[in-house]
Amino acid sequence: MAENHYNPKQIEQDVQQYWDQNQSFKAVEDNDKEKFYCLSMFPYPSGRLHMGHVRNYTIGDVISRFQRMQGKNVLQPMGWDAFGLPAENAAINNNTAPANWTYSNIEYMKGQLKSLGFGYDWDREVATCKPDYYRWEQWFFTRLYEKGLVYKKNATVNWDPVDQTVLANEQVIDGRGWRSGALVEQKEIPQWFIKITDYAEELLADLEKLEEWPDQVRAMQANWIGRSEGAEITFKLTTPAGDVEELTVYTTRPDTFFGVTYVGVAAQHPIAEFAAKNSPALAAFIEECKNTKVAEAELATMEKKGCDTGLTAIHPLTGEEVPVWVANFVLMGYGSGAVMAVPGHDQRDWEFATKYDLPIKQVIASAEGAESECNLAESAYTEKGTLIHSGEFDGLAFEDAFNAITDKLEAAGCGSRKVNYRLRDWGVSRQRYWGAPIPMLNLENGESVPVPADQLPVVLPEDVEMNGVTSPIKANPEWAKTMFNGEPALRETDTFDTFMESSWYYARYSCAQNGDAMLDPTQANYWLPVDQYIGGIEHAILHLLYSRFFHKLLRDEGLVDSDEPFKRLLCQGMVLADSYFSEDEAGKKTWYSPLAVSTEKDDKGRIVKAWLTEDGTPVEHGGMTKMSKSKNNGIDPQAVIDQYGADTVRLFTMFAAPPEQTLEWVDSGVEGANRFLRRIWKLVNEHLEACDSPAAVDPSALSKDQQALRREVHKTIAKVSDDLGRRQTFNTAVAAVMELLNHLQKAPQESNTDHAVMREAIESVLRLLNPITPHISHSLWQALGHTTPVEQSGWPQADAKALVEDEKLIVVQVNGKVRAKITVAADAAKDAIEADALAQENVQQFIDGKTVRKIIVVPGKLVNIVAN
Repeated sequence: MAENHYNPKQIEQDVQQYWDQNQSFKAVEDNDKEKFYCLSMFPYPSGRLHMGHVRNYTIGDVISRFQRMQGKNVLQPMGWDAFGLPAENAAINNNTAPANWTYSNIEYMKGQLKSLGFGYDWDREVATCKPDYYRWEQWFFTRLYEKGLVYKKNATVNWDPVDQTVLANEQVIDGRGWRSGALVEQKEIPQWFIKITDYAEELLADLEKLEEWPDQVRAMQANWIGRSEGAEITFKLTTPAGDVEELTVYTTRPDTFFGVTYVGVAAQHPIAEFAAKNSPALAAFIEECKNTKVAEAELATMEKKGCDTGLTAIHPLTGEEVPVWVANFVLMGYGSGAVMAVPGHDQRDWEFATKYDLPIKQVIASAEGAESECNLAESAYTEKGTLIHSGEFDGLAFEDAFNAITDKLEAAGCGSRKVNYRLRDWGVSRQRYWGAPIPMLNLENGESVPVPADQLPVVLPEDVEMNGVTSPIKANPEWAKTMFNGEPALRETDTFDTFMESSWYYARYSCAQNGDAMLDPTQANYWLPVDQYIGGIEHAILHLLYSRFFHKLLRDEGLVDSDEPFKRLLCQGMVLADSYFSEDEAGKKTWYSPLAVSTEKDDKGRIVKAWLTEDGTPVEHGGMTKMSKSKNNGIDPQAVIDQYGADTVRLFTMFAAPPEQTLEWVDSGVEGANRFLRRIWKLVNEHLEACDSPAAVDPSALSKDQQALRREVHKTIAKVSDDLGRRQTFNTAVAAVMELLNHLQKAPQESNTDHAVMREAIESVLRLLNPITPHISHSLWQALGHTTPVEQSGWPQADAKALVEDEKLIVVQVNGKVRAKITVAADAAKDAIEADALAQENVQQFIDGKTVRKIIVVPGKLVNIVAN
């Protein structure tokens, strides 16, 4: 070997150069080979990789390399989710353009990814901010418009009246704009939508096909889609509200229909706006609602407020008049913007009715029919049960009542069965600059038309100045001016939601260099669906749902022939690190990097004392928390790579925890991973010094000890194969190789047969570790004299004959306590095993003078002698 000591920096540099020169990871379609498409969620180019990135991409690379060694044709691409608001903010702070900031970050982060040895096909790299990418997104949007799947309507947004801009939810802090501090208003402006609700049923039903997705993720998506069966009911107004003569509500509980005591409408409902014309109090309340940011998730806990419109509606079955109230818990964007209120059996309705002294009726009792079991003075009774005070429907249970009352409503022409979804159409308009321009034109007659295909892409100008208030393409009226059919037109100045870019990037990788079409169906259908997708659980709903939706749209356009984009999904856990802080007299905490802190630990490894290394100032240990800027406990991957090498980082990341669980970043664990690699380096070096070219193993010539060692090798091959493939428990795979290494370091290296067994073992170890630690595996494989790289050597196969044991080690217990161990033939008879166990000297000592009542033999494992 050229080096007697492990020098990861030089090794990794040389190996990565070899991969680049030989295009080791270039993917080419080959119908004669089974394909495997492995994809990790692409990063936002924020400037530097963090340990969450490293974990995600290491998992993907391990799976890719394992599958490649299985003989599969592997595609593993990488790209950049490059549009978005953070780039605008960073550009403002750094006095540059978002494009400059983004491209600079991409260049740096790409170098970091390469330094970790990830086997990407860089020829397929995409950056979503490049026109050659978003051109096809724009083209596809115009196709959806032509199909009637895209529409424009007014929608409520967060409006900053000082900065004159729309704010994302995360830019609204305590009801105020994050930059101006002004009270945020709810404002209606035109927005573009895609009809994801047209695919709601299919998106829900096809979750059943995703058998290799975590149950938790499938459940989260099903809940988000929120399919419900109920009734749509029409209430006629006693007197019309302008042009409005009736209102429609949807309910999943028609069994409670006789308990309706009022109807609630949203502040933006036409009925509310009509009634406000003659009611200053109602007008003021509506104005208050406009200045309140209400998310659906907040409805259950927010204070319930309302105002009477003075109008009434007629209960369709009883003929009673019920008041119509404007309520802040009714949102115009959900359903019809109106609800029937049953305060006796809905807690939200009960809180509102209690506050405003509205009637509360009980119409549901327990299955036994006891009215006394609920106290409506305390809370609503929300369980399903038997109907009471419901006329002809009294005594019916939920299902029968549901059907009977709905039938009655249908017969009366004022109701019908309806399947509803919580899912709402996808609003894709954003008023910020750094995004793909929406490819629509606004004509002088008010009509909107798609940009013709031969005028795509609508290119976003990159050489701009950011003032922190207005989008440069909105501030420059000349940019929007264009012509359509010889008439003046204005380009849409809104940009796409960045979920648009991330919803189809996985498909573009299949033909990233195709300049003539969004997708090449031949290439796309060769690689798709993605066989393995890896990413954080935080993307379980929106990103994955939008990607599934987009895939079905691509299918219906004839670009792909599969129904789902991702066959198998792995959601990796977070990376945690120790946090440290000091606190001043006012309670303000200052957080310190773990790299700046020294610690003292007890005999159980718990931190009992911490101080700043530089000056000895005591600090408090804040526990293990998610790596974050706010806690200043992020560990820079580059610093660890520079100190220990990429293989150490990769090995620790895979060994420290199962992939779906949180990983605790512990320096001692990183050091331990590095020691393990040095042990492997030393073992191979010693083996080559002892014997350069041993003969192949002859199983018939092995001693019992050599057979036992070889058996451990092949047991490890079998376990690691299962751990990396079926189970994806990378930590237990590493542990198995570590245990094998302990056996190998103790094995003699004296005879030619010893050398042969050791060579087979070492080569197996290098091939097993190659997916996880590819640099050292590649280098040592070459040192063993191979001209073909380990990547192409194939995955080791467990020898079934080697796994057969001639002898078994049996534990002997007396009354449940271990007293001896015996070695018996693998096919030894039960009587012989019992006799051998009873003959052991230490066993005799503990049964002397006692009567043996029973002998229990567990074949191949233990003998338990019961004596008293």
